[in-house]
Amino acid sequence: MDATARKLPTIRQLPPNLINQIAAGEVIERPASVVKELLENSVDAGSTRIEVSIVGGGTEMIRISDNGCGMTADQLPLALASHATSKLPTDEALFHVSTLGFRGEALASIGSVSQLTIRSRIDGDDAGNEVRVRGGVIEPPVPCGCGVGTVMEVRNLFFNTPVRHRFLKTAQTEKGHIVEAFTRLALANSHIHFVLNNNDKPLYDLPVTERWSERIEAFFGSEIADCLIPINSDDAQIRVSGYVCDPSVSRGNSRMQYLFLNGRHIRDRSLQHALGEAYRGLLMVGRHPVCFLRMSMPAEMIDVNVHPTKLEVRFTDGGRVYSRLLQTLRHHFLTTDMTQRVGPSSPANQPTQSDAPQGPTVPVLNRTEQAHRQSVIEWARTGRSPDEVFVSPNRGGDNMPTNAGPIASQNSMTSLGGVPDFQPYPSGNSMGLPATGMASTGDADFAPDPNLAPWDDPHMPIGDPPLSRNGHPSVCYLGFQVHNRYLVTQDEKGMVVIDQHALHERVLYERVKTKVLDSGQALESQGLLVPETVSLTPAERTAVLEHQDTLRQIGMDIEDFGGETVVIRSYPAMLRKTPPAEMLRTLMESVLGGGKKPEPIELLNHLLSTIACKAAVKAGDPLSPEEIESLLEQKDLFNDTHHCPHGRPTALFFSRDELDRMFGRLGPRGRV
Repeated sequence: MDATARKLPTIRQLPPNLINQIAAGEVIERPASVVKELLENSVDAGSTRIEVSIVGGGTEMIRISDNGCGMTADQLPLALASHATSKLPTDEALFHVSTLGFRGEALASIGSVSQLTIRSRIDGDDAGNEVRVRGGVIEPPVPCGCGVGTVMEVRNLFFNTPVRHRFLKTAQTEKGHIVEAFTRLALANSHIHFVLNNNDKPLYDLPVTERWSERIEAFFGSEIADCLIPINSDDAQIRVSGYVCDPSVSRGNSRMQYLFLNGRHIRDRSLQHALGEAYRGLLMVGRHPVCFLRMSMPAEMIDVNVHPTKLEVRFTDGGRVYSRLLQTLRHHFLTTDMTQRVGPSSPANQPTQSDAPQGPTVPVLNRTEQAHRQSVIEWARTGRSPDEVFVSPNRGGDNMPTNAGPIASQNSMTSLGGVPDFQPYPSGNSMGLPATGMASTGDADFAPDPNLAPWDDPHMPIGDPPLSRNGHPSVCYLGFQVHNRYLVTQDEKGMVVIDQHALHERVLYERVKTKVLDSGQALESQGLLVPETVSLTPAERTAVLEHQDTLRQIGMDIEDFGGETVVIRSYPAMLRKTPPAEMLRTLMESVLGGGKKPEPIELLNHLLSTIACKAAVKAGDPLSPEEIESLLEQKDLFNDTHHCPHGRPTALFFSRDELDRMFGRLGPRGRV
């Protein structure tokens, strides 16, 4: 036999203790994993009060006591055996799991890497029983004194696996992970009294409550509790309830998205994606919504036997669950006034962006730019093509207007993609300004008469104000512009300050989205007399050619020109002021910057929002009275006008009470 021949390895059966230590590597990652597993056992035992005490971040000691059903002396050693559980009475029960635990691995794994002591007593017994486990070695049960229920004490975690122990973080960090595990179980079970102590000091004492919002407030404070929007939907099989937060409260990551399925905290990418889609256009890029949602469905519709931590699940009909969550949230958002309010009860911690350079200089538009801007506003107002309403001031002719006033007649308005025709103010006239108002930047016909009081002005509207989508007047169309950036107006409950760019951007976005996504039409495009060639990087060129059809839907016709060059043959008519090459590069930068290939619908949504942003009036653009009126009138004609497509608020609402409080007119006895 060749001396260099390889020795045949021997297959051997691993001892039970080593098997448990290997299993502990999957189930028991850190002290928080111990807390999670033991808390789930206490919940499954029918406990009404559970107390958790930790020392040294859980590495020195973890004690969990409950008043559940308890265990008998002969059950204690069996509970510590590998793959032993009372939660699967039959083999078929695995496909109808209704408990949090069911694998039968936790206690065996914990006992193999720690010094574990269990004391338990059932109702009706005079005394309890105690069993000790030292590094996987189980001692016989002995009688002890204890109350009804179970007390589990874990000391010196990973004492016999020093490699695992060295990977633990500081006591403060481990405590934070334990608090998170405790939070998830306590949120999911508001019918149980939970207590958490750290180093003999109480952290949480959460009594039973029927109002879930009270438990949420106990963990996250009034900042979150005051911004909760209740959610409730039931289709006989899938029920969704709980709360989502107003977009003014968001986070830079998804850690505050608490999803509970049949009482179990889960992480599911499809549900998180549905949540993000529901908030599309309400949050800025990089911000994540905050939610606390409970979902319930028959056990046969889900599979929880996916991962040892039981954090992931699979759905038999994932598309239905996705649609149910998305439709539920969007319906509630559309029926809820989400205008951002200013006051102590409505925090505004959302980061903002400026759309124009800061400084005292206000850009002055030439007559051509003013005419084009008004054509875009008129297009958003009437649905007519910008080419129909745009007339260069430099062109001659008897019928050509030579000013920057109104270009299109209100009597020739058309519908765009199923959106109801815009209805002018009841009087048919334009908005009048107070006697002390500012002069118009447009047609002189709209300048107020300084000799008339506001109520005598012939341009003041007569009759009732137009109704919003909900059938109630929302904004009084008597607004004025501040610093060529903001429109100040009022409704029946207070004062509203509107960002002109953000509101106009949302209006344009909703119109183009209705036309392209709902009606399946393409945006109006303008053929270029001389097609424009654009040199791109290889990655940009590849992205452009891959998305030719999508770009054609927004009115941009692009063809390959050879090498790394493409040629633009047509361009969206509403982007007359933006150079085609610059716009194409802007679109491709946003596509490539996402880090992954976008879905066609996501790309189209992004392109439409970019077009709306480029075409909308900017901060610093002076608006004429009729333009102000047109924007304010459209605020209630579209969805989600409380935020621009990129998530910035379009308006800030100051209630009368808040204004009175700020000016010291609201005392303890009422207004003064």
